[in-house]
Amino acid sequence: MTEYQTWHEYLIQQLAADPEKRVSYLDVALEEYQEDGDTPFFLLGIQNVIEAQGGISEVAKKIDTAPQVLSELFSSEKAPRLDTLNTILQELGCRLSIQSLKDAQPSADKDYSVSSRENADPNLEISTGNSGIR
Repeated sequence: MTEYQTWHEYLIQQLAADPEKRVSYLDVALEEYQEDGDTPFFLLGIQNVIEAQGGISEVAKKIDTAPQVLSELFSSEKAPRLDTLNTILQELGCRLSIQSLKDAQPSADKDYSVSSRENADPNLEISTGNSGIR
């Protein structure tokens, strides 16, 4: 029998498997924050990547902080301090960078290959078996 998983489980599995996907995922979360000031969305993006990297306890241990400190950071709607964000992102294999707005490629120009809801198959299922997405 095929075992099914939630979208969140699938996302975490994909982020755990591919460093490039983690960077792209965080890039989208950061762009969303820059466009809308949506701090909770950005923090959720970081939290998902942390989960894919072993969870808050594991990452907290690696950055020499208490897990409760990270948990509180992600339960807040306030943006983290820059030095805290830098430490977390470095542990996740990323870094913040500054680039000119005229040189920046807006997310609308990037291809993330996500179908619109109108074109989505209502019978789409995600399985953990070797068959992939059905």
